Amino acid sequence: MEGLHQLEIIIMLLAVVLALTTIAQRIGIPYPIVLVLGGLVLGLVPGLPRVTLHPDLVFLVFLPPILWAAAYFTSFREFRRNLRPISLLAIGLVLATTAGVAVAAHTLLPGIGWAEAIALGAIVSPPDAVSATAIGKRLRIPRRVVTILEGESLVNDATALVLYRAAVGAAMSGSFALGHTLFEFVFAALAGVVIGIGVAWITRWTLCAMEEGFSQIGVTLLAPYIAWVCGELVHASAVLACVAGGLYLRQSFSGAVSPATRLQARAVWDLLTFLLNGVIFILIGLELGVLRDAMPAGQVRPVLIAGLVISMTTIVVRFAWVPLAALIPRWLSAKLRARDPLPSWAGIFLVSWTGMRGIVTLAAALALPVSTTAGSPFPFRAEIILISFTVILVTLVVQGLSLPPIIRLLRFQEEDDLKQEETLAREHAATAALARLDQVATETWAVMEQVERVRLRYLRRLERLSKASLLDEDTGPDTASFQRLQHEAFTAERRALIGLRNNGTISDDVLHHLEQELDVASLHLGVGERRMGRARS
Repeated sequence: MEGLHQLEIIIMLLAVVLALTTIAQRIGIPYPIVLVLGGLVLGLVPGLPRVTLHPDLVFLVFLPPILWAAAYFTSFREFRRNLRPISLLAIGLVLATTAGVAVAAHTLLPGIGWAEAIALGAIVSPPDAVSATAIGKRLRIPRRVVTILEGESLVNDATALVLYRAAVGAAMSGSFALGHTLFEFVFAALAGVVIGIGVAWITRWTLCAMEEGFSQIGVTLLAPYIAWVCGELVHASAVLACVAGGLYLRQSFSGAVSPATRLQARAVWDLLTFLLNGVIFILIGLELGVLRDAMPAGQVRPVLIAGLVISMTTIVVRFAWVPLAALIPRWLSAKLRARDPLPSWAGIFLVSWTGMRGIVTLAAALALPVSTTAGSPFPFRAEIILISFTVILVTLVVQGLSLPPIIRLLRFQEEDDLKQEETLAREHAATAALARLDQVATETWAVMEQVERVRLRYLRRLERLSKASLLDEDTGPDTASFQRLQHEAFTAERRALIGLRNNGTISDDVLHHLEQELDVASLHLGVGERRMGRARS
């Protein structure tokens, strides 16, 4: 009966997520904000069952697929090009925010030790990949800003969690070893990346060895959990394992599965990440109600005030750090100034303002030990958790709600570089398809009339490239030879597009878009179950 009760709660949460998401779309507010507020309201309703989050549930169930998917859809070219600002934010800003919050907490909370204050700083320092992806991509933000924000939120968790573990260990044992912490950080980062790449490589090999589409999709769903568990077992960064795995698998996924499987996998992953994001944001709101009831009435108000002050501290530190991180490297390097001029102040302001906290802050706060090594209660545990949730609520609601009007006021110019890359990629892919048709025209299975028919499609596309579509052409006769001809042409296009992506001519975003068109066209022409083959991908 207890299991049935929990199932009813899950069904209720999913129904609420769908309803609130629909409302968010109608009123034009990013859905994570509406879900958090909706969960907070539900948590205040008397008589409803209380939902208590276990940190292991958040870390193991929710975080691996969300991080893996966010990394998978991140352009590796753009990530690599912006590695310097991403590193300055993911490492430097986390350290600066942790220090600022620790000082503020030590001032605001009488009796709190430096170890507990640093633990609080590490908990609230990393902006969240879920929040950045769910809110940032739904707004018209410059592509470089989106890349920096997503890259920061994918990597900064590793820095924050190493600091968090060191601070919690010091609070429990009363001792702190700087050298051990630095070694742990380097080992966790390197081992996490190696594990992620290793899991992704094994996943690709497994996908190539399998034929059934649903089994292949199941392997992709299992991969992030394997990467996370392996990272945890060797005390590496499970976060970086998922990030590295998602980035690496994307580079080779095109040749591993068929177009039909790729389209199905995209649908399954979109639904999974949507539901996980929705449930976790509404659980954040529900947990705030649980915390309110758990705290003594006289302590809630001063702790909430401290939470508001610390929320402002995180915002102010970010506003101070981001401009300095943009200016100082260019002051020190003339080569950098020439190669990468200073971004617009509108972009710098937007990066400074966009720092929503979410799932990692939630899980780290709840994972605080109940007692120390000596058996005494962990100092200020309840206060740290409530302050952490306050920071989540303030940054999500205040910063998230203000983003649309701020972006409208900043009036960013529409970017056309991706359109230019797409045009170049279409032309290159059509040319590759024509070259492949010339090669197979002499094969015994090729019918010249059908070869010319397919060739004419690509010639017409080159003539009217600005109106190109892979679905508006005559499909031709439904014969085995014609389908093979079309499969050969599509394969040549895919390989040409992947080659452009691999040499940095086009971004992963352009490849995703054009590859999806090719996949749909493959299904339309009856060759959606055929893989590209074992060629370089």
